[in-house]
Amino acid sequence: MPRSRTRPVDARDIAAEAITLAGGGRALLLQIAHPAVGRGVVEHSDFATRLMDRFDATILYLTASMFGSPEEVGAMRRAVNRAHAPVRGGEGTTPYNAFDPELQVWVAATLYQTMMDLHGRVFGELNADQADSVYEDFVHALSNLQLSPEHWPASRRDFDRYWDDMLPTLSVDEEVLTVSRQILYPRGVPWGMRPALPLLRLLTAGLLPPEVRAEFRLDWSEGRRRRFDRLLRFTAVLYPRLPSRLRRLPHERYRAKLRSAVVTS
Repeated sequence: MPRSRTRPVDARDIAAEAITLAGGGRALLLQIAHPAVGRGVVEHSDFATRLMDRFDATILYLTASMFGSPEEVGAMRRAVNRAHAPVRGGEGTTPYNAFDPELQVWVAATLYQTMMDLHGRVFGELNADQADSVYEDFVHALSNLQLSPEHWPASRRDFDRYWDDMLPTLSVDEEVLTVSRQILYPRGVPWGMRPALPLLRLLTAGLLPPEVRAEFRLDWSEGRRRRFDRLLRFTAVLYPRLPSRLRRLPHERYRAKLRSAVVTS
């Protein structure tokens, strides 16, 4: 793997990389493995028929948080509030409310931690000062819509402890397991993307913490581990050598969609 970087790195540099999209499946599975988030998704989601729309909404949320103008952030905040308003319930089983800051922190935390995991594997780990600075940038950016920075762990080291404490609390019931299969084997995917789905499933499974992978009953043999390692080695060699403009093309697409959202909101 590449050695640790010594040049400054900004959180927005990381978020703008196309490679972050490859972690979308991992982040979604981690989100729904939280019992309350999973219950809300089971009762209010439509992953079976609108996975790509849901994925686009997540990336637009991230794009607005990290790069949005005040007008764009406002438009996205209104859209998120409308989507979250009916997402509450679970009384007597697993209560949930989409406006619960603890659940919002977990959803945002999966985005941050997934981006940092992938970035480290492909570009090399940041040094401690860089990682601390990037964490602070992500906390402030991902608090643009509904959260406030006070809801987050106070430092990167506190976040690492929070993350380690959260993993044993994650669990997957049969209904959440069904949703996970809708995410991993989606309908309505453009033809051009379909050949990449097996690789994305391998990447998603390999990036998950082992205990979460087991909760989702994902096969993980020695052969699959070797294929995953080869895929990451290949990506770490090839991807950083691509022109920056090419690596940022998906980001530019979502910036354009975000600008359009302001016009139509």
